[in-house]
Amino acid sequence: MPEPMQDPADLVLNAALLHVPFDGWSEAAFKAAIADADVSPVVARGLFPRGAIDLAAAYHRRGDDAMIAALEARDLTDMRFRDRVALAVRLRLELVEDKEAVRRGATLFALPMHAAEGAKLIWGTADRIWTALGDGSRDINWYTKRATLSGVYSSTVLYWLGDDSLDNQATWAFLDRRIDDVMQIEKVKAQVRKAPGISRLMKGAESVLSRIKPPKARRDDLPGGWTAPR
Repeated sequence: MPEPMQDPADLVLNAALLHVPFDGWSEAAFKAAIADADVSPVVARGLFPRGAIDLAAAYHRRGDDAMIAALEARDLTDMRFRDRVALAVRLRLELVEDKEAVRRGATLFALPMHAAEGAKLIWGTADRIWTALGDGSRDINWYTKRATLSGVYSSTVLYWLGDDSLDNQATWAFLDRRIDDVMQIEKVKAQVRKAPGISRLMKGAESVLSRIKPPKARRDDLPGGWTAPR
């Protein structure tokens, strides 16, 4: 039987990873990857219209896919919820095969013209974690959970990139501290809700915020940043 045809997008991305440590997520790396993968430049541009920026985004989403697959293979029944979140973030980083590719991506998305794309990718990672863990929020909490986890994840990535401790133990300790900080905030919010006088104000505010709903699901597996007008 003939071997199944490989996805040209995977071919280009895999080839790019050999050049990224030297050239970064750049046009040079993109062109070299096209040549190495023996993929038509027309096809490659169709798959990655913005070139290297779309390649870097595809690499990030590939990491998210691997994280979700590993998370779904785990038995989380007896784990506290905060430990499930910590595990998801840890898996996301442990499954990275080339830290330099992530470092180069962080550099790319730190540029002002690409910062929005980077924020979108981090938000997407947080969203996939919460969704995989069964988050059923349908109000303002949908946004606050993802915003908070985005901050935890991004700060942990930056710490991890500079971590030279054995088996990244310093990073995992840092991650635990960040999640504990978030849990403390939630405890304070709960105490404020119970405080005399303030609780009535909180109920009024929460009544308004409860009307905020999460966005409708849309495809996020396509290259580029175009969004259909409403």
